Amino acid sequence: MKEWINELNSFFSANQVLTEPADRYSYSFDGSFGEYLPDAVVQVKTKEEVVHVMKTANRYKVPVTPRGQGTCLSGGPLPVKGGIVLDTSQWPASIDVTPDDLIAVVSPGVLTASINQEVEKYGLTYPPDPSSAHVSTIGGNLAENSGGPRGLKYGVTKDYVIGLELVTPEGEIIKTGGRTIKNVTGFDLTKLVIGSEGTLGVITKATLKLVPKPPAVQTLMAVFDEVELSGKAISKTLTSGILPSKMEFMDQASVQAVENYKPSGLPVDAAALLMIELDGRAEAIKAEVIQVEKIMKELGAKDIVVPKNEEEAAKIWQARKQVSPAIAKIKPTKVSEDATVPRSKIAEMMERLKVIKEKYNIELVVFGHAGDGNLHPNIMCDKRNEEEMIRVEQAVGEIFEAAVELGGTLSGEHGIGTMKAPFMEQELGSAGLDMMKRIKDSWDPNGIMNPGKMFPERDQKLVLRNE
Repeated sequence: MKEWINELNSFFSANQVLTEPADRYSYSFDGSFGEYLPDAVVQVKTKEEVVHVMKTANRYKVPVTPRGQGTCLSGGPLPVKGGIVLDTSQWPASIDVTPDDLIAVVSPGVLTASINQEVEKYGLTYPPDPSSAHVSTIGGNLAENSGGPRGLKYGVTKDYVIGLELVTPEGEIIKTGGRTIKNVTGFDLTKLVIGSEGTLGVITKATLKLVPKPPAVQTLMAVFDEVELSGKAISKTLTSGILPSKMEFMDQASVQAVENYKPSGLPVDAAALLMIELDGRAEAIKAEVIQVEKIMKELGAKDIVVPKNEEEAAKIWQARKQVSPAIAKIKPTKVSEDATVPRSKIAEMMERLKVIKEKYNIELVVFGHAGDGNLHPNIMCDKRNEEEMIRVEQAVGEIFEAAVELGGTLSGEHGIGTMKAPFMEQELGSAGLDMMKRIKDSWDPNGIMNPGKMFPERDQKLVLRNE
């Protein structure tokens, strides 16, 4: 170990290679579970520095774990095999907008929300909107293929990346895609890299597709006494010819948690809330509001709120954003999942979640991006209580099983990381998982690039406790 650390120190300035225990510890965890101490942290600021780290690591066969701001909820940036954490969060921010081409070229350390702030100056928008956008870097979003509420209409991160600059595990610089919307030259390596969770290389530059900012926006909130009715209202709306930009769901537990945390005037007796955002031309939105109200009433909404101004609309969306911090007050530990099902199966998934909650006697709160089937079942617990955590592990396993059985997926936006690796074969099958492993091995022959992620190790199980 001393040799490769000395080699790094001889190349980098003194404050870029961190080896003190306190520094290393701050990179040992993310927003999920588990702590893994790296042997060193390197704060890279240029692609040449990334190349040097990767060539050194590949030569000494040292594991490298890329990391942005560490907001990941699935364990993506955890250095489970030790080695080097490659920190890109200190990379100088660069956002180069070409309005006529509707693109922006960005560096990996840019905060995701900053991209939208910059391109709005040109009347454009970058649609992907993960909840952590104000603190997460675009490099991490690209690695995890992050999503958000606007995924319903606009898609997720991969739908807006048309080109990449990447340093491979062997320290070579490659470029994928380009600056044009149409590009069918060879394999689509851009899409392969997006969502690969840092297992195929380090992204050093990205070319993002932009769209014109919608001229008008309107919010609605529908209140239901039955969760099943809210699920039917979602399907009916989406098959009516209307495509909202957002369609969010909150169950009664999440509503009550928000009102206990920061009162927003939400109806605490509601079984479910649907929060809907329509965007586009003002004239078209007026007609769509009337149609959505009609659908909601026909399917049993007991109340429909249509904000009269931006302030009232902002209050509704602020309440939705408060769910995560609000439910964290219920118990000290929050297990946040994002099992996703076909939209027609939302009501059935909600019923399965209810059964799981009762079976394992757990505190389960459900909210999420109902319009695209991306639910967030959150289990509130106390990791100091081993007996409770065993029940939580079993419940999480059944949540994943339910999603896959209903034709869904393990993750809609959080990624696989360490948390969901044991369940990969359930969804992909052994042949599908083996094909992914073969791709990984061809890109990373020495197995140094973010090892221990996505691919389950022998007999690996979900463990949320200190064993």
